[in-house]
Amino acid sequence: MQLDSGNVVIFIILAFALGFALILGRNSVPDRLRRGMALIATLLVCFAFFLIVYYLVNMGA
Repeated sequence: MQLDSGNVVIFIILAFALGFALILGRNSVPDRLRRGMALIATLLVCFAFFLIVYYLVNMGA
């Protein structure tokens, strides 16, 4: 299955931007939402790292 590289790049940028925004604005996020948003951002950033590694491994194929 071939992934569209444009969509993957957009996802990676947005995942890292979400993580960065949560780190910078952690004091303004309500306590009830902080843990859930951090968990979702962590999962998205981990998946973005996986996609980066996947593209690097399959670069020559």
